Amino acid sequence: MATLGLNPYNVHLDKNPANYSALSPVNFLARTAAVYPDRLAVIHGSRRFTWAATHARSLRLANALAKAGIGTGDTVAAVLANTPEMYEAHFGVPMTGAVLNAINTRLDAEAIAFMLNHGEAKVVLVDREFAGVVKAAIAQAGRSMLVIDIDDPDYAGPGEHIGSTTYEQFLANAQPSFDWQGPGDEWDAVALNYTSGTTGNPKGVVYSHRGTYLNALGNIITWGMAHHPVYLWTLPMFHCNGWCFPWSIAAHAGTNICLRKVDAALIFKLIREHKVTHYCGAPIVHATLVNAPPALREGIQHKVAAFVAGAAPPASMIESMEKMGFDLTHVYGLTEVVGPAAVCAKQESWEALDISKRAERNGRQGVRCVMEDGMTVMDPATMKEVPRDGETMGEIMFRGNISMKGYLKNSKATDEAFAGGWFHSGDLAVLHADGYVKIKDRSKDIIISGGENISSIEVEDVLYRHPAVLACAVVAKPDPKWGETPCAFVELKAGAMTTGTEIIEFCRLHLARFKVPRAVVFGEVPKTSTGKIQKFPLRERAKSASAIDV
Repeated sequence: MATLGLNPYNVHLDKNPANYSALSPVNFLARTAAVYPDRLAVIHGSRRFTWAATHARSLRLANALAKAGIGTGDTVAAVLANTPEMYEAHFGVPMTGAVLNAINTRLDAEAIAFMLNHGEAKVVLVDREFAGVVKAAIAQAGRSMLVIDIDDPDYAGPGEHIGSTTYEQFLANAQPSFDWQGPGDEWDAVALNYTSGTTGNPKGVVYSHRGTYLNALGNIITWGMAHHPVYLWTLPMFHCNGWCFPWSIAAHAGTNICLRKVDAALIFKLIREHKVTHYCGAPIVHATLVNAPPALREGIQHKVAAFVAGAAPPASMIESMEKMGFDLTHVYGLTEVVGPAAVCAKQESWEALDISKRAERNGRQGVRCVMEDGMTVMDPATMKEVPRDGETMGEIMFRGNISMKGYLKNSKATDEAFAGGWFHSGDLAVLHADGYVKIKDRSKDIIISGGENISSIEVEDVLYRHPAVLACAVVAKPDPKWGETPCAFVELKAGAMTTGTEIIEFCRLHLARFKVPRAVVFGEVPKTSTGKIQKFPLRERAKSASAIDV
């Protein structure tokens, strides 16, 4: 008979060092270095590092940081391109108990200064290319910190050294050993990432060892990655820590192909030369490849798998990628859910559909990833799931182990984000009958015209089908009669020509009349460094855009 009130499966069955250790993605490195020491881990230009070498360099980094007084709870900032040093920081920094704050390299000095102060960075790793803006940021921050210069031999552009030592000198003065025992608790912080902060100061999103460990493995499962993938770094490692792929590739003993910036000719060259199997990016990255001269793709005979996320990909882009022979998978997530948390899981039955219908299915945000416990669309007022009718809009919400710990030093925002036991994404969507989620808009981007809700994404999807359109964004334009109407900002493909009237007539063929843009503005569409289109500045420009009768 079981002891009264006790679970017999818990009696004298306690955690101990033999049966329990805190989860951490940092542990993947030691295992892979031991099992595959001579396999190539990182390739960047003429530089090559095996897994044994990458492990040793990461240990040296941890050793050097510890000697400099860095330890548990400290912050090490990194303003770096996708280079071996950035990759090593994802292991060497957390080995000390410190937290890695990878900062967007496109930010201005004021934004970087805020992050350095808010995160209380004690060390800053700086690529020579970004030294000027970091120097100004440090001056604005008004705090002393150890600055370490990275001089990438693959970079020949302008820059300067602003630190007291170089990265290679820093490593040379340390030992290739460090007594890494794992985090004291898997709930400890491993990384700090800041939201885009288009209005007001950005929020500091804190990742745990547990969450990043699970998402790193979840990436492998979700993508069905075979052993030893060859991964091309088109995605910035500063963006959600590269969606946890620095740790995923270490876990699967793959090879990291570094890339400083998105360039179609170089991307195709690297894919061909190194037989790249996987890469990630926002829709604009894939659009760049789709619209590149076909000659650049010559000689690529193997299958390439691609993740697309960051915005809802237009169906036309999905079609084009499939025609090009690339296997595109749509994932969805936010900084607050450690990168990809949902996937448009492909169904065998979709293969029988024509390419346009198949692209429509693959363009949905889909279902929760295997490491996420819950994802649905809810009415935020009632916290009830919306009907699965593909029409009723609500807010996408997540819950589970790959959600952030919360916002650093911002309990109010944390409480609001987790209200009701779910993470509130701010994305408006519908639920289809099969349970797949489809984003309709960001809550701040929905256009309300004459009482009717207009999805800017729906209008953009039509615009992307126009043969002359390379990129586009639709925002609300104030209107004295309707309250607001759609305004389209359109960036044309090289050599393409069209008019605002033609664009509007094209939209009228595919949209209800009230959804058709009433103004079209041509020019380059502003984008973030991760390829997301920036709508914030366009809303101001839309106020003065000239309307066209429709």
